[in-house]
Amino acid sequence: MKFSTKEDIEAPAELIFAAMSDFAAFERSAMRRGAEVARVDPVADVGVGMTWSLRFPVRGKMRRAVCELAQFDPPNGMRCRMESNGFDGMLTLGLVALSRTRTRLGVQLEVKPRTLTARLLLQSVRLNRASYVRRFEGRVQKFAADLELRHARRGVT
Repeated sequence: MKFSTKEDIEAPAELIFAAMSDFAAFERSAMRRGAEVARVDPVADVGVGMTWSLRFPVRGKMRRAVCELAQFDPPNGMRCRMESNGFDGMLTLGLVALSRTRTRLGVQLEVKPRTLTARLLLQSVRLNRASYVRRFEGRVQKFAADLELRHARRGVT
């Protein structure tokens, strides 16, 4: 199952990429939402190979996953590979500079089931797909709006 959306943001690609690669901020945000996040890799610098162990609530049950940064290409984008007991996933974030101060953010999430139980769970998501698409697009829009606001406050063009 794939979810994808695009947002045009009034900010330079470098600023957006810096926000996208602020992994500590994403870790804190996930923890505020009830997830447990732990960095499990020996990589000291930000880049390919960074790995996190995650525990997060889905439909009232705690799920486990491992997320690894598979591609890191500043300021063009990045890709994270996710694995859990029943699913494999890939989150792709891409940036295209439309002008010096305007950038298009493309976000794609692909989830593939590996077990029968996972297939059944994804089938229930498919039945309610419109709701999940709205939530996915809403989160990306909120991220884009926050970045635009942050950029406007800095007053940098």
